[in-house]
Amino acid sequence: MSTLPVFRWRLAPEGYATRRQLRARNLRPGGQDVAAQLERPRRRGRPLLVAYLYRVDLAKPVRPMTPGRWLAHAAMMRARRTCPECRRDAGYVIPTSLGSCVTCAYPESHAAA
Repeated sequence: MSTLPVFRWRLAPEGYATRRQLRARNLRPGGQDVAAQLERPRRRGRPLLVAYLYRVDLAKPVRPMTPGRWLAHAAMMRARRTCPECRRDAGYVIPTSLGSCVTCAYPESHAAA
């Protein structure tokens, strides 16, 4: 088992990128394994922050959105906006902490208004 190269924060050599950095370049890891990791120290005995790095030369282009993917994405977002109690589109993504739209979650505060 080989160990990953570890770099300090902001000291990774050229040719490595995080997932977000790859996405900003319209790339994706494309099935490659993690090539290295970054470690960022934190204060007061808190654990290190770790970011995984991928090789840019092995990254592949992001797959384009097809009409079918756009339809699936729209359906997924519609489901996240639909209140399970009143079955209406809330106009925003319903928080999982509430489980329903604000009107259904707090009916007493909306009845007075």
